[in-house]
Amino acid sequence: MTRSRLDNATIIFDGYCNFCSGSVLFIIKKDRKEYFRFSPSQTPGGKKILHDHRIGELANHSIVLILGDTVYSKSDAALRIARRLSGFWPVFYSLILVPRRFRDYFYDLIARNRYRFYGMRDDCFLPSEQIRERFL
Repeated sequence: MTRSRLDNATIIFDGYCNFCSGSVLFIIKKDRKEYFRFSPSQTPGGKKILHDHRIGELANHSIVLILGDTVYSKSDAALRIARRLSGFWPVFYSLILVPRRFRDYFYDLIARNRYRFYGMRDDCFLPSEQIRERFL
């Protein structure tokens, strides 16, 4: 499938975080139109994307969504991702009306404690053969 530049949706995530990797697997399951592509921030491809968009180390602490030339992080990214998923998940996009500082407060609370609550991988996440084509 050929994708236009405006149709390009890439999610960069912490490949060592069990919560982040589990979230990516959940997104893949609910993304029936295969809209999103993925890359762990620690891989050469992920590092290049971060560098090209001048994001830096943000993806080590937040999920990052890149739509064309626009970069979203934290709750902005999570809500924009939810909007594209199947099922009732798009309803959560209505939380975009809540001021970002409040949304990001709760996002940061989870992000700071994600390793403690969900653990950390010894190696960076590697996709299975069935979903490998969704990864950059």
